[in-house]
Amino acid sequence: MKSISPNLNVMIKAGIKASKILIRDFGEIEKLQVSKKSPKDFVTNSDLRVEKIILDELEKARPTYSFISEEKGIKKNKDTKNTWIIDPIDGTVNFLHGVPHFAISIALKTNDEIVSGLIYDPIKDEMFFAEKNNGAYYNNQRIRVSNKNKINDCLFAIGNHLKNRPDFPSRKSGVAALDMAYVASGRYDGCFLKNLHLWDIAAGIILIKEAGGIINEIDLDKIDEINVIASNQDINHKFLENVINF
Repeated sequence: MKSISPNLNVMIKAGIKASKILIRDFGEIEKLQVSKKSPKDFVTNSDLRVEKIILDELEKARPTYSFISEEKGIKKNKDTKNTWIIDPIDGTVNFLHGVPHFAISIALKTNDEIVSGLIYDPIKDEMFFAEKNNGAYYNNQRIRVSNKNKINDCLFAIGNHLKNRPDFPSRKSGVAALDMAYVASGRYDGCFLKNLHLWDIAAGIILIKEAGGIINEIDLDKIDEINVIASNQDINHKFLENVINF
């Protein structure tokens, strides 16, 4: 692989450092103190600790960069052209229930474009990362989207089942970041995800693009109510036919 940028190196180090807390807390899930934000949105002490570690590492390396994070919100610093976008635990509900499927997600937006992204599954020790014009990688191995071209041969990540297609080959994992990483690596052939936050999908955008996939245009000035439709190039038009009237 090509050498990675200093910014991506900082992201990787921050993700690995924060993952140690996440792994430890997941092993002691019954001891976590949980506060309820809403019926479908939980925040844990672990979530806040992981976010703090990531922010501390990023700010130490790039003190002038702005950031957007799930718990801290938006902070505009001196450098408003560069913004970190952070989700300390994507898949909090899985985490709380002891389901080992969740991820740390970090992206860097420069001007109006995501230029690098990292999605790290600490339990499986699977790291997906990408940079603009430098390709997409899984644990340092180059990845590409799948090349399947028949719907029945495919598997898709769907936020909810398609109303008119109960037979549609799909899964719902509860972790948008990993859904998009799996599309980039060819595990899934596409994804259709609705009503997401920017921090859920920012890193996945660059991963899918650099892995050769197709993804809908996304307004990076929006923070929530974001929809994602992505797939490999061969199946894209057939996939769109199935989700367009969802």
